[in-house]
Amino acid sequence: MSDVRESEAERVARRLRDEILDGVRRPGERLVERELAAGLEVSRVPVREALKVLVAEGLITLRPRSWAVVRTFTDSDIADLTEVRAAFEPLTFRLAAERRTREGLDRLRRTLDGQLAAARTGDAVVARRKAADFHEIVTELASNELLIEIERPLRSRMRWLLTQHDDLKAVAEQHMELYAAIANRDADLAERMASEHLAQSQSLFRDSRGMP
Repeated sequence: MSDVRESEAERVARRLRDEILDGVRRPGERLVERELAAGLEVSRVPVREALKVLVAEGLITLRPRSWAVVRTFTDSDIADLTEVRAAFEPLTFRLAAERRTREGLDRLRRTLDGQLAAARTGDAVVARRKAADFHEIVTELASNELLIEIERPLRSRMRWLLTQHDDLKAVAEQHMELYAAIANRDADLAERMASEHLAQSQSLFRDSRGMP
């Protein structure tokens, strides 16, 4: 079995990505190479490489003189992401229902169980992470390489969008219904429910922001 080791730059990128997506680092917060290197006990080189990765993922914006800021997603950014979800997600769930494997379904169920457990105990960080994991596993179950290639560069921004809600139990319950449709190979239901889930997610997002 190959020994795949995480580089320092990958480790730093993962740490910063998680902190941004979990809300530890807030929109507009400065990310200074020197300070990050000292805090993470690494040289500035892996920090610099990690920041480039996060720029490519759309989570931060570079500024002059070795610093960056956590991206503030505008209403226009959010509308763009939502339109992309609306275009691809129903197809993704349909294909997942048609092509899912036993092993893939088991992984999806374990992730859903983790989301449900976290939602019940009010662990927002874990519940939101598992909710985003759920969508990524469904994309894998769709077994369409082009779809995966399209999704990959958008993954971090989509994970951010999927964490912008406060009703942990409602999202977990919606995922339970989607899981059942996939498990039953009901492609029509999975596609329809994916569209309904997106509409419900938009409603939860607007409520969390106090939007009309």
